[in-house]
Amino acid sequence: MSLLVIVVQVRVKPDSLEAFQRITLENARATLEEPGALRFDVVQDLEDPTRFVFFEAYRTPEAHAAHKTTAHYLRWRDTV
Repeated sequence: MSLLVIVVQVRVKPDSLEAFQRITLENARATLEEPGALRFDVVQDLEDPTRFVFFEAYRTPEAHAAHKTTAHYLRWRDTV
């Protein structure tokens, strides 16, 4: 079985925090509906709420490439 795991670290400007959380959780939920997506966890640092880590897992590299063409990902990318 093939598996692609991606870890992303993000820092958010404090005045953009609420909007970032909203669009990121929307993207994560929609990603989990994709056939090649296995996980999309969004973790916010308790000591530094402007720091986030995403843990993403896809069945194949192609599934991740397909994710980057979805409307919800493109909306997230263009927003953040």
